[in-house]
Amino acid sequence: MKFLAKSLITVTISILGCLQPALAEEAKKESLTDKALKHEKLGVTINSANHTFAEKYPLQYNSWKATSESTDRGSALAADPRYVVLWAGYAFSKDYNKPRGHYYAITDVRDILRTGAPKDENDGPQPMACWTCKGPDVARLIEEKGERGYFDPKWAKYGSEIVNSIGCADCHDTNSEEFKQGKPALQVARPHVLRALNTIGWKFEELDKHGKRPAVCANCHVEYYFKDKKDVTFPWKNGVDVDSIEKYYDEINFTDWTHALSKAPMLKTQHPDFEVWSQGTHGKNGVTCIDCHMPKVKDKEGNVYTDHKIGNPFDNFESTCKTCHEQSKETLQKRVKEYKHDVKETMIRLEDQLVKAHFEAKAAWDAGATQDEMKDILTAIRHAQWRWDYSAAGHGNHFHAPDVMLRTIATGIDRAADARAALGVVLAKHGVATPVAIPDISTKEKAQKAIGLDIPKDQAAKDEFLKTVVPQWEKEARAKGLLPAEDAPKADTK
Repeated sequence: MKFLAKSLITVTISILGCLQPALAEEAKKESLTDKALKHEKLGVTINSANHTFAEKYPLQYNSWKATSESTDRGSALAADPRYVVLWAGYAFSKDYNKPRGHYYAITDVRDILRTGAPKDENDGPQPMACWTCKGPDVARLIEEKGERGYFDPKWAKYGSEIVNSIGCADCHDTNSEEFKQGKPALQVARPHVLRALNTIGWKFEELDKHGKRPAVCANCHVEYYFKDKKDVTFPWKNGVDVDSIEKYYDEINFTDWTHALSKAPMLKTQHPDFEVWSQGTHGKNGVTCIDCHMPKVKDKEGNVYTDHKIGNPFDNFESTCKTCHEQSKETLQKRVKEYKHDVKETMIRLEDQLVKAHFEAKAAWDAGATQDEMKDILTAIRHAQWRWDYSAAGHGNHFHAPDVMLRTIATGIDRAADARAALGVVLAKHGVATPVAIPDISTKEKAQKAIGLDIPKDQAAKDEFLKTVVPQWEKEARAKGLLPAEDAPKADTK
């Protein structure tokens, strides 16, 4: 018996000894995050052509394709012309639309007036960074060209290369054995995203599946800025809440643009969905984006798959909300409607204060106010509008964290009040009668005229760009196999 035990121990030690080199080799293997932190290429292969996954993964592909049914991209500026004044001097005052399905990400960034009408690869107002959230071709190009090769050029440089809207390879390692076996194989292949996640203690490779799910959504659904006017960077060094990000921007003295009316050094929030979700009830309790927006469903044959028709959870209530909540759909819808009303009503109050502050600051400058007199006022305007935009720019933030949104807007109203109180003193000192007259901004067109925009000229140039340049981009992309030879059929939603 002792001999048998001794023999087993010897065999076990021998096996473990054989495993040691393999384990050591695995330990030495660098993760994608490790490479990203050193600004090295990740060594990944990205199959960015979405149509190539249609045959093998029809359920997922067709449900993704069904995001094409989300077609409303009505003008947010027309819905609320105050936006035009708030963004005076910035391209968002020209064109800003409601968000629609992932299927349209490439189309919409081409069509929007903000990207201009470049005639060649060195023309146009925007950098390559404006493509960065739009599809898997971005990760492919960063890997091929390196981060400098991707971020340094103008937006039009790789117009024929970035042609696939947000799709499979944005979130999955499509070349892995796991993926071939039908497993998620979630992956982040944008180096700047890996670095940002690591900054907040979310090293991607060390996350469990519940962490990786929102992490892949953070490829795009986040606040970011263009460092040195080129590089997409997440401002998470101090944290992800509105105060921590504001502090970060102030510390590095970053400004997106100077406001055309008030001359305030402004910040433009993008879409801080990850940040707000993480502060809300669902985020704090481990309920992820996937649970609500991409639930497990069954097809007609009973096959279970993840629904990639990302949209409103109430559209798939039994597979989303009902898995946790006992209340009826109508009860929860009413509650969310109340959240939205309260947040939107308070937000509009802040907008009104900001519009007045911008015009009052302009009047102060016109009357001869000095930089010393205006410095603190402009900072207060900057902070107030940052808080408004942090609340307004997200998708569904009134639901993700209504308490956080109401606090954010309330502190914005405080800062706007500080600015306007100080402006009253400056205006009186320089003999400006109050209230300061506000021009008619009751429609998008009137508001744009009030800040001096020539939209018909911009639209004519954009129409010519879409007619001449974009077809050539798509022709080149088809020749490279990035798009199918002919447009793929609509998703089968029967």
